[in-house]
Amino acid sequence: MRTKSQVVLLANVVILLPVLLLSPLPAQSPNTGTLTVRVVGAHNASGEIRVALFQNAEGFPGDASKAFRTQQAQIDPQALSAKVSFTGIPQGVYAVSVFHDENGNGKLDKSLVGIPKEAYGASNNPQKKMRPPTFDEAKFSLSSQRALEIQLIH
Repeated sequence: MRTKSQVVLLANVVILLPVLLLSPLPAQSPNTGTLTVRVVGAHNASGEIRVALFQNAEGFPGDASKAFRTQQAQIDPQALSAKVSFTGIPQGVYAVSVFHDENGNGKLDKSLVGIPKEAYGASNNPQKKMRPPTFDEAKFSLSSQRALEIQLIH
């Protein structure tokens, strides 16, 4: 024989379980966001755009193995641009580096003295200098949704 408290507990489970199971889950947790990166200024549609999202200066901008996440995108031949979206990104400070991998070898090709042969860019579109952009020049905050446009440097 069941006690009154067991009957009440069972009734609550029977009533609440279907409500919980049928409730939609949020697409992402409240502490994550979505980052959309649009890369513009490609000279042609060959190869692909490679995008690396960094949480700190380690590896930025050239070592994608140290990036938080990476993606590749095909180039729209009409607009000569590409777009990627990173979802479920924890809130925080990030920087993005991109390059146009024209020959599809997975790396930014450089001359013998280290000057890029392929177009590149970074978040905040830092000015072209005689050195790669720094994390501090490219950093931004992500709290929920953010869209960036990065202009390729040739």
